[in-house]
Amino acid sequence: MTGAWWAVTAGVGFGIFQTLNRRAVRGMDVYTATFMQLFISALVLIAVSLLTEDLHVLATASVWAWLNFSLAGFLHFFVGWTFLNASQKLIGAARTGSLIGATPLFGAIFAALTLSEFPTLFSIGGILLIVAGVYLVNYARSPRPAPAAAIGGGAAIPYLTAKTDSGWRSLLYGLAAALCWSISPTFIRKGLVEIPSPILGVTIGFVASVLGYAIVMLIKSRRASIGPITTDALAFKLIAALLVGLATWGRWIALDLAPVAVVLALSLVSVPVVNLLSPLLVGRDLERVTVQVWLGSGLIVGGSLILILYH
Repeated sequence: MTGAWWAVTAGVGFGIFQTLNRRAVRGMDVYTATFMQLFISALVLIAVSLLTEDLHVLATASVWAWLNFSLAGFLHFFVGWTFLNASQKLIGAARTGSLIGATPLFGAIFAALTLSEFPTLFSIGGILLIVAGVYLVNYARSPRPAPAAAIGGGAAIPYLTAKTDSGWRSLLYGLAAALCWSISPTFIRKGLVEIPSPILGVTIGFVASVLGYAIVMLIKSRRASIGPITTDALAFKLIAALLVGLATWGRWIALDLAPVAVVLALSLVSVPVVNLLSPLLVGRDLERVTVQVWLGSGLIVGGSLILILYH
């Protein structure tokens, strides 16, 4: 299978994951949800690595290869997934999925800041489309205010709580996840130069994130209660974590076989997948994917494609 098909498969898998995950985070706090997600996915990928890969390459790799994969995992999983879960709990899967589609926007900004690759007229047009799409998705509905501690169980955490799930502040978590995911491919490509095995690379990233998150959970458990976990939430989280682990593996394979721009473009198939499935699985009362949401999602995807194709 080519890199392009791996990217499409990963995008569809990630879209299904976001829908399942939205159902799961309703019944647990963000930190617990993210840790379970990381831990289960890491176990799956460790098992796959042991069964399919030659582990001797890890012993001969330099510390820089390990560091690149660990940094990619920290940005994408440790930080990015925390913001993803927080955003889904606050504003839902459809709106979060659309914001994730803005990942190429941050890639263009970083290119301008670090490589002096300033946007062309086409790129400026793409940026304007993304901004317009974000506006439409954000103001497509005005849900009820969320309690201050709704995102994490127990005491409110200042940087992961919000008084309301409408307004521009409600976009920060989804956009922060997109920001992290726009940076992580750089470290992935650097790591794959020395360890040309996507499955080993993503496993290193997951394990590093699990170890770091275990420390966070230990500190959090001493300061506040983790909160209850419903049986329904646990079941959906188990399935979602398994699926996202496999989808992430597919994305890293795609990054090894195809240009980053192609992978980012084809990964946007997750947006319509979430828009289609989230009302069916989560409920139309919580996931109101209106015509305005579809239009905003279309503008974000269209603007992102312009940034990718005419960067």
